[in-house]
Amino acid sequence: MTRLRSVPEDPVDRAHLPLDEWRLVESRPGADLGLLETLFATANGFMGMRGTPEEGRDVKAHGTFLNGFHETWRINHAESAYGLAKVGQTMISVPDCSTIKLYVDDEPLLLSIADMVEYERWIDFREGVLRRDLIWRTPAGKHVRVRSSRMVSFEQRHLALMEMEVTMLDGSAPVAISSQIVNRQDSVDEFGNSAGPITDKHDPRQTTAFTHRVLEPQQDWHSEKRMLLGYRVANSGMTLAIGADHEVESEAEVERLLDTMPDLGRAVFHANLDEGQSITVRKAVAYHSSRSVPHRELFDRCRRTLDRIRTEGFAPQYADQRTYLEDFWRRSDVQLPGRLAEQQATRWCLYQLAQASARSDGWGIPAKGVTGSGYEGHYFWDTEIYVVPFLIFTSPTWARNALRFRSNLLPKARERARELNQRGAMFPWRTINGDEASAYYAAGTAQYHINADVAYAFSLYTDITGDLDFQHRDGVRVLVETARMWSDLGFWRVTAEGDASFHIHGVTGPDEYTTVVNNNMFTNVMARYNLRRAARAVRELREADPAGLEALVSELELDMLELEQWEACADGMFIAKDEALGIHLQEDRFLEREVWDLPSTPEEFFPLLLHYHPLVIYRFQVLKQADVVLALFLRGAEFTAEEKRADFEYYDPITTGDSSLSAVVQSIMAAEVGHQKAALDYFRAGLFVDLGDLHGNTSDGVHIASAGGVWNALVHGFGGMRQEKGALSFDPRLPESWPELSFPLTVRESRFRVRITREEISFVLEEGEELEVTVRGESARVTRDGATVALADQGPILDDAVLASPRGLGDERADGSIVTSFVPKDPDDPWEYPVHTDPDDIIESV
Repeated sequence: MTRLRSVPEDPVDRAHLPLDEWRLVESRPGADLGLLETLFATANGFMGMRGTPEEGRDVKAHGTFLNGFHETWRINHAESAYGLAKVGQTMISVPDCSTIKLYVDDEPLLLSIADMVEYERWIDFREGVLRRDLIWRTPAGKHVRVRSSRMVSFEQRHLALMEMEVTMLDGSAPVAISSQIVNRQDSVDEFGNSAGPITDKHDPRQTTAFTHRVLEPQQDWHSEKRMLLGYRVANSGMTLAIGADHEVESEAEVERLLDTMPDLGRAVFHANLDEGQSITVRKAVAYHSSRSVPHRELFDRCRRTLDRIRTEGFAPQYADQRTYLEDFWRRSDVQLPGRLAEQQATRWCLYQLAQASARSDGWGIPAKGVTGSGYEGHYFWDTEIYVVPFLIFTSPTWARNALRFRSNLLPKARERARELNQRGAMFPWRTINGDEASAYYAAGTAQYHINADVAYAFSLYTDITGDLDFQHRDGVRVLVETARMWSDLGFWRVTAEGDASFHIHGVTGPDEYTTVVNNNMFTNVMARYNLRRAARAVRELREADPAGLEALVSELELDMLELEQWEACADGMFIAKDEALGIHLQEDRFLEREVWDLPSTPEEFFPLLLHYHPLVIYRFQVLKQADVVLALFLRGAEFTAEEKRADFEYYDPITTGDSSLSAVVQSIMAAEVGHQKAALDYFRAGLFVDLGDLHGNTSDGVHIASAGGVWNALVHGFGGMRQEKGALSFDPRLPESWPELSFPLTVRESRFRVRITREEISFVLEEGEELEVTVRGESARVTRDGATVALADQGPILDDAVLASPRGLGDERADGSIVTSFVPKDPDDPWEYPVHTDPDDIIESV
């Protein structure tokens, strides 16, 4: 049994984070600060604030982030080579406005040492506001109620609102509230706290520390109610302005002081409160950034944002936030009646997808959203495969924005293709500004499949939304240029008998433990689809808009004969298969390797990439994440049920799950082929990856792709939904312990809800025109009156015992050698591999 399937049914500490189907609640201050800072982060896709306490300490890592706001730095290769990535990009922490310090009788409120009579912190996913309510017994024995809130607005992407209300429950005392803007990126505050990233780059998932000043002050300004700070990023040249307004209410007289300096802005409020009196401070914050616009222009933008709030007040902003989220949940809510833990975690994941993508307008969706500095704020192929499908079926406008970010990077992708001696375009494996930022090409640049992943997302968007305007203006260009790369990258191999096949060599698939190989199955399958969709898109453009085609031909110097070339490459695409085992090969020589003995590998040696040199890992049959299995899901119509089962049962036992992208895909395919217990186990491993901190790095930010994968596992795995050319079909796999599963889908502007029980599946149209779906081959028309199809079962149920150990151990390869299994020895451990001289001994040891 793989590590991922050993996750408890509910791995969350419920004494600390109790169950609530619509809220994440903290019942007491927690010790795992980094985890909680991520779990309670507030964001809208453009701006994100980690869930640090208002007081500014204790913290693991401060952080306020703006999507795409980054510094660049030269990558220094110990041994350079032509075409290696040259410039790194790192999302930086912008000055932090979340700090609002409180002093009563000149004593600071600090959660780590405060005497708490009552405490609760929560975020309601329907409201979108982080709230905290506590009663503090001060060292003098007085009781003080402190209520605070923090909201990053979905409606106004540049706006954040904060409030603190302090009430003397008994006694009287002088109260001081210090609201601050602090540049933690380049300075350390009086507590020694900094937003500077973790400097241990032994873990490639973490971010880069800088030795130079990153945010160069341009101007600071203040008036009686407003503070403004402006900056320019040292190397990238990006610019930034932060503005903050304050309003204060109290029955007592309040003394006010505002001040700014290059790295700090402060608004301090003093009042002497009697028993029963309160003071409330409201703080409106605006962040505006640009690739190059001078800070003075950004100051004006901040002023306009804040002037609006001065006029309208806070209440309408909270109402707009709730309305925005009501609409989101109407389109997106997956309901699991009777499964409270799964329901809460599912809604938390979906809420994270909104926080990562809703207002990412003009930028991509980083791997951690804007909740942490992990992966340096880079965008990966995760977005197109794990997140964009959720957006397409629930929030197509958000999906279009995410895809437009890719199409806007097409010129950079063309440049990268030329650098790699290829025609067309090649999208980077990890980036912020469009340049490849991965210094390790074997597991980075070599992942050419990113081209096909991007093309897949564009194609899915067109099929499900019917948005041909976007397809003809943006999508077709991406499809053409990515198809050109494939036809140029691959080559034809002709046998002595005259049979020709198209091969793609020297690439890395999604599995980063098997690199720079020939004919990676996932790559070839997805490239085949990319080539066919490109030819189809051009022909559809010719039919729909001849003038548009003429413009495309002129712009891209497109020869219509290229379409025939692409289709020939697709038809001839080589997909390796081992007939003896009945499986598709992950790559040509995969079966020549020995098998890594995962059950015997000490738990502390995972993830393998942090404990073994890449060359050690590359010698074995061992996977970081689902590779072939992911291809079976994305292009399922191209494979038989028997092939899917054989492939899943072969590759599942040798998949470590070291990647958070893996569990949800394994869940989907386990459900389809019939390993239903494994499907539920893998689902939980993906569902609780952050709430349970299953990978030990949630403190670096939310695993956004895994959150997207949770939706995919629910809808595609247990819901059994598939689509081919825009036609939807369903073959449900409801877990035995679940009484019901329901979810909404939006297809070509029609929204309908799917409800699955063990006896039936039903569809009810909620908005738009009627449409047709199929259930196990039977057609159903989705209307407002609803349609119901009876279910004889929930699919096959297979014994998971076959997943306990790798297949093929002890079998002979074609050359007569025996497949064996090892754990690479620990050089500090005296044991050695057993030495066998007799082939029978080898077989016996296996």
